[in-house]
Amino acid sequence: MWDCGPFGKLSAGARLSAGRSPAAFDFEFIRAYHQLNAGTELGPGFLWLCDTESEIDRPTSIQHEPRRSWKCFFCFLCSRILHQPETNGWQAESTRDSAPVAASGNDDSLLDAYSRAVTGAVERVSPSLVNIEVHQSAGRSRSGEDRERRGGGSGFVFTPDGLILTNSHVVHDARRIEVTLADGRRIPATAIGDDPASDLAVIRIEQASVDEPGLTAAALGDSQQLRVGQLVVALGSPYGFQSTVTAGVVSALGRSLRSYSGRLIDDVIQTDAALNPGNSGGPLVDSAGRVVGVNTATILPAQGICFAIGINTAKFVASRLLRDGRIRRSFIGVSAQTVPVHRRVVRFYDLPKESGALALSVEENSPAKRAGLRDGDIIVALEGKPVAGVDDLHRVLTDVRVGVSSTLTVLRLTEKLELKIVPEEAAN
Repeated sequence: MWDCGPFGKLSAGARLSAGRSPAAFDFEFIRAYHQLNAGTELGPGFLWLCDTESEIDRPTSIQHEPRRSWKCFFCFLCSRILHQPETNGWQAESTRDSAPVAASGNDDSLLDAYSRAVTGAVERVSPSLVNIEVHQSAGRSRSGEDRERRGGGSGFVFTPDGLILTNSHVVHDARRIEVTLADGRRIPATAIGDDPASDLAVIRIEQASVDEPGLTAAALGDSQQLRVGQLVVALGSPYGFQSTVTAGVVSALGRSLRSYSGRLIDDVIQTDAALNPGNSGGPLVDSAGRVVGVNTATILPAQGICFAIGINTAKFVASRLLRDGRIRRSFIGVSAQTVPVHRRVVRFYDLPKESGALALSVEENSPAKRAGLRDGDIIVALEGKPVAGVDDLHRVLTDVRVGVSSTLTVLRLTEKLELKIVPEEAAN
């Protein structure tokens, strides 16, 4: 029994017989160790590294050369590396990594969680995505012929009977609307109503034939459940490239965005999902494929600052547009701007806000004129609700104020007055 260090202990198989050369002993030692550990003959790596096969078959014919014996021992070590069994660490790990791919037979196992979330959301909502092409009047030519200009945007089907939600600035004043569905069909559409103050509109496509496939309605989510940092996916047709997908996160919530009508849109979602001209009206969806916003605007000089109207606001506006064809709002007939109120006046009257809406001009035969409002008065409250500026005044002048007598609190110089006013319905 020999103690061979890291090679363990070898006995009968590696015994040095009388008359054997050192080279023959080296070969017998190696063969005995290999059989003891692997239970097989020497592998091809060893045969390839040795000079000739005869040296292995006839170890006694090898001359007494110390270099030859050390060469055989070196060849043995190399053969063990080249012929390592499955217990080798890196080979076993490589086998484990490649096993799921071979078993699955597709690319699903190669996708990470982020990719699966995005692709799953796209697969759910893309059948509801539409491309909208509008034709608007552009005046008359010198010859007296009507001219048209074309525009476009995106939208999504939210009811199976063909109702589509999009932006107001996409379809406003459109003479003709055509919708391209996800399957390539082009169908004419008509506007049900649009609200420039919230930049939302509802259109309806014509009923499809009986033999044509039906429409897929997108699932609507809850924008109040969104969290900053949550994954969102924007879909649309920027620059005419249909079914374009961009992904990002919710950058901020509760933003205010001024529409082209001058009113503020509240509870706007800020995202870094890239939006471009043509994305307007497209859906902003969460990882479950539920629509949580309507893409509306981007800041062109900036990068990654895009906005979408919350789907909860869109639900309210869409329901009113379907019922009335417009959003009813009240007005009092005054042009105003936001100004600060002197701090002494604020403290003296214990006002909740330090600013108000300064009346610049009052329209003739308007509710404000009949109530006795004058130029230079500062509106600080309406029916007990504080008014810190023009935007607050817009918020309190809702449809519920139409025809209802309300108390208008104003500051005239240093005097606080309360006027009775009956707001009227504003014309769209």
